[in-house]
This record gives sequence, structure tokens and C-alpha cells, in this order.
Amino acid sequence: MCLVRPSGYVPAVPRLRLFSTVGPPFAASGGDPSELTGLIGWIADVIELLGAVGVGVLTLAEVFFPPIPSELVLPMAGFLAGQGRLHLVAAVVASTVGSTCGALALYWLAAAWGNERVRQLLGALPLMEPGDLDRAEEWFDRHDRSSVFIGRLVPGVRSLISLPAGFRRMPLGSFIALTAVGSAIWNTLLVAAGYLLGNRWRSVGQYSDWLNYAVIALLLGAVAKFVWSRRDRISLSSSS
Repeated sequence: MCLVRPSGYVPAVPRLRLFSTVGPPFAASGGDPSELTGLIGWIADVIELLGAVGVGVLTLAEVFFPPIPSELVLPMAGFLAGQGRLHLVAAVVASTVGSTCGALALYWLAAAWGNERVRQLLGALPLMEPGDLDRAEEWFDRHDRSSVFIGRLVPGVRSLISLPAGFRRMPLGSFIALTAVGSAIWNTLLVAAGYLLGNRWRSVGQYSDWLNYAVIALLLGAVAKFVWSRRDRISLSSSS
């Protein structure tokens, strides 16, 4: 049987909402993630559009763009899995692959560039500072190889711990294994939390707009700090 689509037919595609705050209250929608707004709504759209691949892409992006935190991505993936829109195990596996690939990218960058060039790169990024690298190196020196495993469970250390591992040329097999296991534990905990929350996830919607404003304020503050620090450096170099 041949199905004829009416003239002007356009297939439905999930809308990608980044900072929009238009839409009915999330709690009134019965916990439908399509009613979430802003950053959380955009994350939900990406996951529903790409499935488990979207979860992996977002966890990979977290390494290079911290305002997309796994603390938002993974509970949302778990919630969608609880609604039957995503396979639970696939979400955990995809997020672990994404986290491990991101960690490997930083490992290879550190091994290829060395401490000095990586430190200069971090100093040029608005959301990163050389002091963050110092803390990661102290953590690695204190805990040796186990720091790679433990660091995957510690916010603020999770991504940067790959850099000192690359500087010191930690055996690649050990690095991948410890990173994958640590990431799998962290990701499983967050995905399971979203899965178990069920309809109670709708309480996140009551605060999603405030969270979006906080993210925007953080980005603006980081950029302002970056511009101001550059201005001071230029002033010092000119005076000397």
C-alpha cells in the first residue's frame, strides 16, 4: 500500500531550546521533559533526538565545555530511560565511552604538548586557570595511578586528572582501564538516580530557569575575568 503525504508535510523534529524560557510549567505537564526550558530542555532534546549516542556526545563535550555538566546530563538520561524513551544500559555504556574518549583526548594532548604549552592553553581559556592544573598535579602526585580512578569520582578533578597522567606518560592501558571503571561507577550512579526519581524529576523543572540564569551568569563572569586578566597582563608588559 502506498502512503501519500499531504502537500507541505514536514516531519516532526524535536526542538533544540538553549536559553528559551517559553512554555507551560513543567510540573503541570506531568513530568514531560519536552516542557523543560533552557539548558536542561536542550539536553533533553539532544538525548531524545540522538538517543544513547546523544548521551555519549554530551559527556564527551563536558570535557571541553564545562557548562554541560554530567550532573545534569546523566540524571536526565536516567529519567528518559525510566519512561521507556532510552535504554538504561545503553545510556550508561554510551556515557562511559564518551567520558573515556574525552579523558584520552586530554591525555594525548598533555603527552604531546607537555606541561608548559598546556599551561599556556589553560591560561587562554575563559573557564580554566593554571591553578586548576596545579591542583590536579598535586592530586596525581599524592595518589599516583589510583588518582585516575578516584579522580573520576571527584567533581573539579574529573577531567583535569588526565593531564598529569599524560605529562608523566602513565601506561596507556592502565589509564584507559582506570578511567573507564571510575567513569562507569560515576555514570551509573547518576543515571540510576534519574531513573529512580521517576515523576519526581519534575521538581527540577521548577528550578530550571534559575539554573539557566546561573549558568549564563557564570559564563559572563568567567569571560569578564578573562578579559580583565588579559588587560592587566598587557598593562604590565607595556609598563616594562
